Amino acid sequence: QLTPIFKKDTMSYKPPVRAKPTSTLQPYLDAVRATLSAAMCLENFASQVVERHNKPEVEVAQNKELLLTPVIVSRSELEQVRFEGSVNSLRVSIKIKQADDIEKILCKKFMGFMMRRAENFVVLRRKPVDGYDISFLITNFHTEQMYKHKLVDFVVQFMQDIDKEVSDMKLTVNARARICAESFLSQF
Repeated sequence: QLTPIFKKDTMSYKPPVRAKPTSTLQPYLDAVRATLSAAMCLENFASQVVERHNKPEVEVAQNKELLLTPVIVSRSELEQVRFEGSVNSLRVSIKIKQADDIEKILCKKFMGFMMRRAENFVVLRRKPVDGYDISFLITNFHTEQMYKHKLVDFVVQFMQDIDKEVSDMKLTVNARARICAESFLSQF
């Protein structure tokens, strides 16, 4: 169950009680949290080309001087997060660990399911950056309407939950395959 992003006009917020991530995952998540917090210094910046336009510079990439150097936080080659910042937007791309073919299929289907519902996740992009499984686009309008620390918490919690969901789905698929094989082979 993913935690919703809360708007600034919400009266109170009580974070849900969650299990602590494993000790090997915690330093990785702490590095992602610190990098995301530092990269989320966004401000309103009008287009230098078209009057009265304000587009995410990280997506448009018309002015190289407005883009920051991308930062990659990596746990392994299979699991990493890429932060691409600009003056008014931040793109966070996540590569989810996929150890075998079943995890690749499950991850691809689950990410497709999530991205088809991107309007429900305000900061989720419909198409990920090449080489990554899912991407978020955070603009200065998001940071003006929502608490920055809640956005950071959402992305980190999303990373934790996705790993857990893919593992749970893999266990379910394997259990179901075992039951099907047993029932099929019991006829012989």
